[in-house]
Amino acid sequence: MITRELEANLLNALENMPVVALLGPRQVGKTTLALQMTQQHIEKEVIYLDLELDTDLNKLSDAESYLRRFENKLLIIDEVQRKPDLFRILRGLVDIRKRAGEKSAQFLLLGSASRDLLQQSSETLAGRIRYLELSPFSALEIHDMNPLNFSAEKLWFRGGFPDSFLAVNENESWEWRNDFISTYVERDIPLMGPQIPATRMKRFWTMLAHYHGQQVNLSEIGKGLDISHTTVKSYLDTLTDFYMVRQIQPWAGNTKKRLVKSPKIYIRDTGLLHKLLNISDYDSLLGNPIVGASWEGFVVENIIRHLSNKWQYSYYRNSSQAEIDLVLEGPDKQIWAIEVKRSSAPTLTKGFFSACEDIKATHKFVVYAGSEQFPMSDGVEAIGVVGMINYIKSFN
Repeated sequence: MITRELEANLLNALENMPVVALLGPRQVGKTTLALQMTQQHIEKEVIYLDLELDTDLNKLSDAESYLRRFENKLLIIDEVQRKPDLFRILRGLVDIRKRAGEKSAQFLLLGSASRDLLQQSSETLAGRIRYLELSPFSALEIHDMNPLNFSAEKLWFRGGFPDSFLAVNENESWEWRNDFISTYVERDIPLMGPQIPATRMKRFWTMLAHYHGQQVNLSEIGKGLDISHTTVKSYLDTLTDFYMVRQIQPWAGNTKKRLVKSPKIYIRDTGLLHKLLNISDYDSLLGNPIVGASWEGFVVENIIRHLSNKWQYSYYRNSSQAEIDLVLEGPDKQIWAIEVKRSSAPTLTKGFFSACEDIKATHKFVVYAGSEQFPMSDGVEAIGVVGMINYIKSFN
């Protein structure tokens, strides 16, 4: 069992909030983590419902009557996005049980759609719920499992979904990722997203993979799919809501420079990225033009998922092509400029230093493929991905 970093936050939420929502993509380990944590640390009796099963879904046909039967028990409701109207009922039940003196968790909701998507069709539980996101395995989780033999290459190539990363061989990992993508476009996205033909969504997802680490040209993609710019945007937002894509907005601070205003797009799991681009082995990845952008996405995703809500992230690029891959703005007016390089001997361009001056960076880093940390010129610190994560966590 690989220890998940979210365990402490999940346990704290269960002890202090009446409703906890554990969200993240399918097959990322939400159910495993929820059952493990509640069985080991929760004194209440635990009731588990999986809304993928018709028998459990039917139990909630009169949800209020059914849920009222379980006073002083913890109900885990899996795939909650299948019944978004449940939020309205939970709000009333939580308030009743709160007046009766219950303070710890009453409901643990597991969902495969984003908080924003769930709340589009449900009443808010503001003040009664804490949202946590479980992502695929991070570099730090894999490192901590076996620090002496840690190598980021396997995680980078296969991605962090447990069944892909832990597959017995490369072929099984490849087949799992193929099945995962097919299931998402054929079943999961149509369940809550727009009714998009599966072949079109898969083609869109593949086209999007070619823009990984870039500003996406929605009009160009629209022409290729014979759909409007607006429809392409809705497809992009759908993949974002299902944790498949991350959109990073441009830096919005004060500068006289003319800035790029479009978001950068990343396929969040690099294993899925490589499957979409048909890169079937590690040597092929190293020889592919996408290698730099793929590594950048791997590092950027690992950094972002470890930021607390005290931090904001963006990227910087101006009309002169001066660019910073990731800008972090945190407490005490800290502004971190982070550049990502695949090389084990990284070098930086004048554009990076110019951009650092524009944003008034207080810290400058280059995250590279090695593991040692050492200073470079002009106040830049070279650091590995695990070192960068640990450094961020010390400031959260």
